[in-house]
Amino acid sequence: MAGKVKDEIEENIIKTEYSEVMQKSYIDYAMSVIVARALPDVRDGLKPVQRRTLYDMYELGIRYDRPYRKSARIVGDTMGKYHPHGDSSIYDSLVVMSQDFKKGLPLVDGHGNFGNIEGDGAAAMRYTEARLQKITQEAYLCDLDKNVVDFIPNFDQTEQEPSVLPVKIPNLLVNGAEGIAVGMATSIPPHNLGEVVDATKAYMLNNEITTAELMRYIKGPDFPTGGIVINKDELLDIYETGVGKIKVRGKVHVEKGKNGKSNIVITEIPYPMIGQNIGKFLSDVASLAETKKTLDIVDISNQSSKEGIRIVIEIRKDADVENFINMLYKKTRLEDTFGVNMLAIDHERPETMGIKKIIQRNIDFQYEVTTRKYTTLLNKEQEKKEIQEGLIKACNVIDLIIEILRGSKDRNMAKACLVEGKVDGIKFKSKESKVMAQQLMFTENQANAILDMRLYRLIGLEIEALITDHENTMANIYRYEDILDRRDSMAQVIMNDLDAIKKEYSVPRKTVVENGQEAVFEENKIEEMEVMFLMDRFGYAKTIDMTAFERNKDAALSEYKYVFSCKNTGKICIFTDKGQLHTLKVLDLPYGKFRDKGIPIDNVSNYDSSREEIRLIASQTELNLCRILFVTKQAMLKVVDGGEFDVNKKTVAATKLQEEDALISIALFQEQKNIVLQSQQGYFLRFSLEEIPMKKKGAIGVRGMKLSDNDTLEAVYYTRNMVEQDILYKEKKIELNKLKLGKRDSKGTKVRI
Repeated sequence: MAGKVKDEIEENIIKTEYSEVMQKSYIDYAMSVIVARALPDVRDGLKPVQRRTLYDMYELGIRYDRPYRKSARIVGDTMGKYHPHGDSSIYDSLVVMSQDFKKGLPLVDGHGNFGNIEGDGAAAMRYTEARLQKITQEAYLCDLDKNVVDFIPNFDQTEQEPSVLPVKIPNLLVNGAEGIAVGMATSIPPHNLGEVVDATKAYMLNNEITTAELMRYIKGPDFPTGGIVINKDELLDIYETGVGKIKVRGKVHVEKGKNGKSNIVITEIPYPMIGQNIGKFLSDVASLAETKKTLDIVDISNQSSKEGIRIVIEIRKDADVENFINMLYKKTRLEDTFGVNMLAIDHERPETMGIKKIIQRNIDFQYEVTTRKYTTLLNKEQEKKEIQEGLIKACNVIDLIIEILRGSKDRNMAKACLVEGKVDGIKFKSKESKVMAQQLMFTENQANAILDMRLYRLIGLEIEALITDHENTMANIYRYEDILDRRDSMAQVIMNDLDAIKKEYSVPRKTVVENGQEAVFEENKIEEMEVMFLMDRFGYAKTIDMTAFERNKDAALSEYKYVFSCKNTGKICIFTDKGQLHTLKVLDLPYGKFRDKGIPIDNVSNYDSSREEIRLIASQTELNLCRILFVTKQAMLKVVDGGEFDVNKKTVAATKLQEEDALISIALFQEQKNIVLQSQQGYFLRFSLEEIPMKKKGAIGVRGMKLSDNDTLEAVYYTRNMVEQDILYKEKKIELNKLKLGKRDSKGTKVRI
């Protein structure tokens, strides 16, 4: 018996690779985060936590015209019913939806301390209160009782929640979105409600409209903090592709100060500066004075209040005001970049979309919602029509019906007579009444309504009211059928709703959109000195002086991915897998203490960490003294003189790549003697570096290894003579210097595992 059980257990054991289990589990987890938590739905522009919080407030009856309720009650109810992922995420979403400096259209009316633009957090949920905004009820949550969206079971199958809210406007554009998922992120700027409504109507009137034509209505992003967008000409490409960078400046004016001095007054800030970055801006301005990059600053004060932003920088009376403002744009976050990635969930899949597609998806959703709404209304009116016609007919033969009721033994007997004309067992006063009763053909619903009718309905005025109601019902049925049958009629209904929302809730644009001139300023001469460049694996870079580096040398080498010396007046060169070379001035990097965090290198260069990977970082001085080795995944090789990369442009092509090729290695030609190429299918080829010819940076190069179909280079190693170097390849130790020395453009040796 025991043996039989053992055999059955062995038959039920599923053997699989551990890596496959991990891969599947991780993919399932990633998709769960992407679809069910981090990214908004293109239809209502809301993340699940936002949607659930708003719906819970709607269910609790926390309407705009009712008293505020404790945030803790809202958070607890939402977590218990719909969103079991912790109270902090729910409260954070509630807070953000109430902050008018983050949302162009706040959806929650917060009462109490809900944080401020300078980054101070909201009070604990037990202290604050909230309720829905009026527009949230009218444009986001109305008609939920009319079967306009699908309801799905909640996490424990005890409640029903809407899969999407019936939002009447393209909320994804109006309020924007920010979210980090697994392997992807969304970043959508907010836009002006009135402009989005106008663009939506324009699309409805002409679905062949182009993005450029839509931008006649949507001028650009409209940030709640105002500011000035300075790259207007680049917006078309951003709005077509859904990806790009928007450059935003703060709004600055000059006031006369005391004793002939000038005050630089900042009244609007770039949207990315909100929060702790305001303090960072003030710190950066102070740092400019401390590091003597400018001698013009006399005093800095933050005079911001509930009325708005007001940051005052007092400068010397003989200072060049225009040059100083340009320095603020170049050296601080007064000019910043908003990275756009319009990623949203469409049909349960993440997709990057331009504004036309976002509007198109929203309009498709509006037609679906409107169809379901008026189908529900039509069915209700038709039910009313049936009842009303039955009652009107009953009033015309009320004496007969009373005679049937008085002559019947029970309700079922009377109902059978009304519906089917059955008169068995019913006592009638005359044969004529019996004959008439046999001809009655009321419906089931009409019979129930007649039997439930109260006697006061027989009053003359009540009968007239019933006839009037029937006429109204017939008018509604005609109207609803017209809306459902004719797309033009439905489109007019949708546009009327959009017009009503725009009329009541639109506000003037805050952000100016223009083509601003590049900020140019004359820098004070800086004493040239040797500094150490440090960049960690997260892309945060800085420079420190040589003394500080020597004191922390071991920590620097272990904690930072790139460490090398350079001149503070020089440039840093960044080579990427896309074959691009990005340069930046060393002076653009923060110079400070060893434990300072630094700044993302994306912020001071054209390098985009979301689209390309770094293959080499070096100082331009070092490059001028070296030759550089380039290796691509299609095994194309070349050596280029480093002097060719002494360029003034911020971005140039470092090499020419074939289609679908990418750089997998860029290295400085120093003491290496041999190169080892390893392909994905396990072929190794070792040959002398002298076989690789010198080429210009615009050349493709020569083939280094013959690759089989569907094979690509996976790794590159460099070796020196008489120096042992081992690697671990699929848990097998390989001594690189003992590999057979071959020739370039051969197949190499297959390593058996």
